[in-house]
Order: sequence, then C-alpha cells, then structure tokens
Amino acid sequence: MADIAIQANELGKSYKLGLAAHGYGTLRESLVNGVRGAVGKVTGRGGGRPEIDTLWALKNVSFEVEQGEAVGLIGHNGAGKSTLLKVLSRIVEPSTGWADVTGRVGSLLEVGTGFHPELTGRENIFLNGAILGMRREEIRRRFDEIVAFADLERFLDTPVKRYSSGMSVRLAFAVAAHLEPEILLVDEVLAVGDASFQRKSLAKMSEVAKAGSTVIFVSHNLATIQALCRRGILLESGGLVVDAPVEETINQYLRGLERAAADDLLARDDRDGRAWEESRVKRLAVYDSISGQADVVVGGRPAKIVVEVTAALPMMECRLTILNSLGHPITTLDSELSSAADVRDGDLGPRIECELESMPLIPGRYRVDVLLMGRQEVQDGLQAAAFFDVEPGVIDGRPMSAIGADGDIVLPHTWHLPG
Repeated sequence: MADIAIQANELGKSYKLGLAAHGYGTLRESLVNGVRGAVGKVTGRGGGRPEIDTLWALKNVSFEVEQGEAVGLIGHNGAGKSTLLKVLSRIVEPSTGWADVTGRVGSLLEVGTGFHPELTGRENIFLNGAILGMRREEIRRRFDEIVAFADLERFLDTPVKRYSSGMSVRLAFAVAAHLEPEILLVDEVLAVGDASFQRKSLAKMSEVAKAGSTVIFVSHNLATIQALCRRGILLESGGLVVDAPVEETINQYLRGLERAAADDLLARDDRDGRAWEESRVKRLAVYDSISGQADVVVGGRPAKIVVEVTAALPMMECRLTILNSLGHPITTLDSELSSAADVRDGDLGPRIECELESMPLIPGRYRVDVLLMGRQEVQDGLQAAAFFDVEPGVIDGRPMSAIGADGDIVLPHTWHLPG
C-alpha cells in the first residue's frame, strides 16, 4: 500500500462575520456597551447581542493524497481552495475534523508568505530553510541554485519589504521548490509573475513531482492543471463535489461554469472579494455585429461585447478577459488602457460596450471574465460571466479551418511560395 502524505477527515473551517460591529474593544466602548446593556434590561429593548453570521469556508472535506501524487485543486472564487491549503500548511486551525500531513511542507500561498519584511532576501532564504527543518549546511548547498532560479542576485541583500510583488513571488517560489520539500502546496499566486517565470515554475513543479514529492496546485488555468496533474479535486461552496481523474474533474467544473453563466448573474455568490458592489454586473453578452446574434460569432467578423450593470458610476472602467475552453487566457480588453477612439457617452446609461473590428479566434467555445471598476475602486468581478461560440469564417480573405486547427487565434498573413 502506498504511503499517505495527506489525509483530511471531515475537515471544516468557519469564520464569524460581523465582528466589526463590536469595535476595537476600547475602554470607552466597554463603558457604553455596559450602560446599553443595563438600560436594555430595564426597558426590555436593545440588551441583546447583535447576531453574528457564520461562514463555512470548508464543510466536511475528506480525502487522501498518496506520496508522490500531483493533485489539482479546482473551484471558483470563494470555493474554499485557499482555505484548504492554509489548513494543510498549519497557518489556520480547522473548526471541525482534522488533517494529517506527513512530511516537510513547502508552501507558496500569498505574496511574501513566510518572509520577514525587515530581513534581506539572503536572510529570508536561511530563515525559510530553518522553518522547514533544514540544517544550515543543507541550505548553503542549495543557495546558489535558489538565487539563480529567482534571478535576484542583484537584490539579495535588500530588505524584502522593498521587493515588488513579482520579485517576492520569484524568491518565495524558488525557496519553496528548492529546499527539498516532501509536500509542495502552491496557490494561484504564481499568476503574479511574468510569463517566462510562470513557465519556469511549472517546469520546476513537474520536476519536483517526478522526483517523488507530493504537489497540490491551485490554478484557474485548467490547461496548466491538466498538464501537471493526473488527479483533480473540485470544491464548491466549501464542499468537495468531485475527486476524480483530472479530465473528469475539469469537465465537471466547466459544466458548472456554464450553468452559472446561464443563471441570473446578480444571484451569483462567487464575486470578486475586493468588490464594493455599488454597481454590479447584471448581464454580459457577445454579439456578432453583422447578424446581431448573441453568443455566436463568425470568425473574422466584427463583434461587440455588452456589459449591463446595475448603476453607472463616475470614472467607470471595465476589464474583459477572453479565455479558451480550458481556462487559458487569450487576450484582455482593458478600458483603462485608453485610446483616442474611446468614447464616454452620458446617454449610454448603465451599460458598457466593447467593439472589436474583427473576431480572430479559431472555431470553438470561449468564455469571458469581467472586472468592473468605478470611483477608482473594484466594484464587481465574475469569472465565466458569459460563454460564446465562434463559427468558421474568413480572416483577411483567408478561410478558417473548420476543424483540426491548433492554437486559439488566426493572424492575417501572406505566403510567398515557389511557382
């Protein structure tokens, strides 16, 4: 029987919401609350404690991971993925159940996790190694490799508090992956790094997995999950709904995304956690500008993406990301990167439109994620706010291949061939 690296049994984690109503516990607040309580007892009013809402970030999660397995953790925002990794990393304690993790854990969950901001990059490498239980000589043996991977030799003796988020991620991942962890836990934080570093990091994770370490990887990029992992775990609203081969888990997740996009967007609870929600996304649709048909676009034709919102706010901006069927981003359309051709129309109402001169995507199914800004704050954000299909068309006079084409886009091009 294979050795078990991670075992979770009816794991649950709850958070109490609304505690801010109690203030900061000052003497003045204690006196006021005491008087209110006494008055409430006399009058029969206002003496009760305010209700505290409880959020279960994890509910009855049970699974086992064998040593050497690479497991992809999938789910929409708020599904409980990051909370699960924090429990496994012993950053937070579970409210119910238990988790047994056997082996030395290297984790990369948030930018700067495990770093002391006042210490230099060099000092933090040794600090992290010590936390992992490594001897100083072991850390010295891997030190040059870590520095070379992070490509931060010039800033090695600079305090980490002066690092950018990308620099922090590079060093944190280099430390987590190179100090010989038996279990490697990596959250979506890798998306902060540049594309070349992401590729290098994924190759390193694959190398770590092949060397016999256990890897649990959280990402919304399903192509990356599919390439790295053979098994997938799908979480929804804190509960485990699928634990299966990665292709089956991904298919179940995609079906769930399509159902969510077809429902009332205002009823969805997987919105961006930073959102102020003074204005929210009501509906998002992609139109073929010639036929006027929604959610089906002919490749090469002009198209329009329409975002209906609950309220038009000052300084409203919108960011749309188009992704392929496996969740790999193809392009981002960002109104904050403005052009002279952009128009602000006071008569447009609570509606945002993005026009594309040509839809250069190969035939297939695509999704759109949306981030809504207003008053210089994130107002709302949804993954998979809409899906649309691209049918074969013509790009710059050249017909698209109906089937069998690789990639996602078609570029206008000209051949010079021998006669």
